[in-house]
Amino acid sequence: MSIRIGMRRCCIGMLCSLATVQLAGQVVTDTIGDTTHAIDEVQVTGRRMPRRLSAAVPVQVIGSEELKSRGLQGVADAVRRMAGTTVRDYGGIGGLKTVSVRNLGVQHTAVSYDGITLSNTQAGQIDIGRFSLDNVAYLSLAIGQAEDLLQTARHYASAGVLTIETERPRFEAGRRHAGRVMLKGGSFGSVSPSLRWWQRAGERTTLSAEATFQRADGIYPFSLTNGSSVTRERRHNSDITSWQGEANLYHTLKGGGEWTAKAYYYYSERGLPGSVILYNAITEERLWDENFFAQTTLRKPLSEAWQLRASAKYNHSWNRYEDTDVKYDGGRQTDVHRQDEYYLSATLLWKPLPRLTLSLAQDGVANALRTNVNDSPNPLRFTSLTALNANLKSGPLDLTAHLTATYVTDDVKAGSAPDDRKHLSPSLSLAWHPCPSLPLYLRAMYKSTFRVPTFNDLYYRRMGNVNLRPEKAGEYNLGLTWSLPPTDLLDNLTLTLDGYYNRVTDKIVAFPSTYIWRMANFGKVDIWGLDATMAATIPLGKAWSLGLSGNYSYQKATDKTDPTAKNYNTQLPYTPLHSGNAALTLETPWLRLGYSVTAVGRRYSAAGEEQEYLMRAYDEHTLTLSREFSLTGTCRLRLQADLVNLTDEQYDIIKYYPMPGRSWRLAGSITF
Repeated sequence: MSIRIGMRRCCIGMLCSLATVQLAGQVVTDTIGDTTHAIDEVQVTGRRMPRRLSAAVPVQVIGSEELKSRGLQGVADAVRRMAGTTVRDYGGIGGLKTVSVRNLGVQHTAVSYDGITLSNTQAGQIDIGRFSLDNVAYLSLAIGQAEDLLQTARHYASAGVLTIETERPRFEAGRRHAGRVMLKGGSFGSVSPSLRWWQRAGERTTLSAEATFQRADGIYPFSLTNGSSVTRERRHNSDITSWQGEANLYHTLKGGGEWTAKAYYYYSERGLPGSVILYNAITEERLWDENFFAQTTLRKPLSEAWQLRASAKYNHSWNRYEDTDVKYDGGRQTDVHRQDEYYLSATLLWKPLPRLTLSLAQDGVANALRTNVNDSPNPLRFTSLTALNANLKSGPLDLTAHLTATYVTDDVKAGSAPDDRKHLSPSLSLAWHPCPSLPLYLRAMYKSTFRVPTFNDLYYRRMGNVNLRPEKAGEYNLGLTWSLPPTDLLDNLTLTLDGYYNRVTDKIVAFPSTYIWRMANFGKVDIWGLDATMAATIPLGKAWSLGLSGNYSYQKATDKTDPTAKNYNTQLPYTPLHSGNAALTLETPWLRLGYSVTAVGRRYSAAGEEQEYLMRAYDEHTLTLSREFSLTGTCRLRLQADLVNLTDEQYDIIKYYPMPGRSWRLAGSITF
């Protein structure tokens, strides 16, 4: 599907998201005869996608059609193709995958699922690898914060927000239900069936349900280099079995507004293959994960000048880690952790003047951690986040300011707790449209963020340190965006260019002490970078088009902690100077062809730019073919084949955690 069609859908969604339009009982006169016909009621709903070109902060968006055309295998795979992101992948289908924006750290990046932030107070990182793309409407990444002044205070408190928005029910005229059955399978014993059902439950109420099962043995070959010797090995204990399901309710309120509710459940058992050890391929580590959350959101216009957004969420996370080894008493170690979170949020928006908008967001959070580890303090944390926000539009200028207040207090059942933490974090962004006749925008941003130590940082066994100071980060960004109007040769062309500087102080790291590693504030980091993106659509004739997109990132992230240290002013581990990707999509009357390549430059696996830590550059190529068939008036069949890493590139993202080589996947779905 061409980008032009996608832009039309985006515009329609933006208009529809402002209100629910109901056409009930309209009467139309037949122009052939004098017969009148009553048109069935049609309810149209939509979701506004984030602006990219005119936003005051860098925003990247990938829609569902683009996700399909690139042959992407999950959210982590898609995020890797966004400029300025670092995805740490520990290999395999079930390996942990986390995202960091512009090297600020995983804990500074919020992951939002249908408007509410996902959380993990124990470790501060979200495994985005567990989320499928099967029901995703779009992914967006806002560096700074998104433009919506009705968002939660948690979003304002983060250095960047990765937003996952799921699909909402859509019905053809006169229908009250729709469904989909999908089956995917591929290399390494991967099989994943899924079901979806959409139901209209009333004039203003719709329901949806999704369920997905996945299993894979995860055994894949890789090349192991030992000096001058290169051998072919097989990755073991990388299997996964998982279940995921969610149910949603969408209700349009009389007089405007909407109430939504979601229940989500995930369970998995996986092997942890660990790092590659020479002459020892045996690993016995296992991990069980369970996550359930229920969330609800109310959006309600109170008057022409006032709007309210209120949310509530309960989140339960449980995991069990088990390792079998003779070094443990009884030959086995089992750690069990349980997290519970209670979350409330309310945002009130006021528009006193046509060009001025104000909002106040207040979040309250209670987090509890319980473990079976001896002498665990079982901490309880209370967090208050308050964000005061203002947006002023004046001619070609669009100015937005935020001030976020953070207050955190911990209580423990054993040992000592840190002092209460309080902080004010300001933010200012500006977009300037210098010439109304030209689609050129200039933007600038400053943002301060404040990261409180996680429970693991403070309390984990003997590594924790309750005297840790919160980590602070400052972001500076200057950029421009430009779009070429449609021509005979191009349907569209958009370009963005952003230069940035980030400064991190009191960085929390694991630092070796006399006998053990211990968490400490031992770090100052300077990060200079450049992100560039491009997207274009070229018409090739009737029902033919070529879509091109790509991005490039330059990042110089250096350690500024200790001028006397040998690693002073050297590149941070796992940070390439150069990285980027490109994608091509060819639309024909018969099928869609997609090709993408991701390239990552040299980087180092440890502090200090020494040859023994050097990791070579790599590029990964993916090819995808898809076609959709109309079986009946309402039934469609879609087939897709993906060839991933078609050159069989052997590489690590994390050293000694080899990634799979060439693999394939087939997917078929019937929508009815």
